Amino acid sequence: MSDTDEDSEIPEESRESETAEAEEETFPAQRRAYTESEVIMSTVRVVTPFVLTFGLYITFHGADSPGGGFQGGALVGVVVLMLAFAFGIDPTRRWLGTKAVTLVASLGLLVFAAIGLGSVVLGGAFLEYTRYPLEDAAKYGIEAVEIGGIALIVAGVIMGLFFLTAAGPGGDVE
Repeated sequence: MSDTDEDSEIPEESRESETAEAEEETFPAQRRAYTESEVIMSTVRVVTPFVLTFGLYITFHGADSPGGGFQGGALVGVVVLMLAFAFGIDPTRRWLGTKAVTLVASLGLLVFAAIGLGSVVLGGAFLEYTRYPLEDAAKYGIEAVEIGGIALIVAGVIMGLFFLTAAGPGGDVE
């Protein structure tokens, strides 16, 4: 009996299910279908503005109270993760865009480097805030690094790593 005879005896539906099972074993991230949950979606719709506001509050008040750029940036990044879990990873990735995530992290790095190198240009060491000709330069310099630098870097990295991990090995992020 030839190979073509064996293939013709197997029903087409069975061959398709075997192929689908083989693909599921190869790409486990692709086999899980997104399941909509009205409870989760409604909860995320209600909670997201509060988490975002709290993240921004922690970021902006980090110099005067517990918190700061890292903690606030982490909460801002987690807002995107909540949206992705509630409404789907791919729709959230398309809505936000890969360029936006990269821009957030890059802008944070640029702000951090600009503030640090600005003090070098003024004759001081990297991040030597007292070289800036401002009253309370150290206070404003630290706050600018926390808000404009660290918070943006952390939020961008959290979002970027999440989307890269969700894409799986060799997955397309765009």
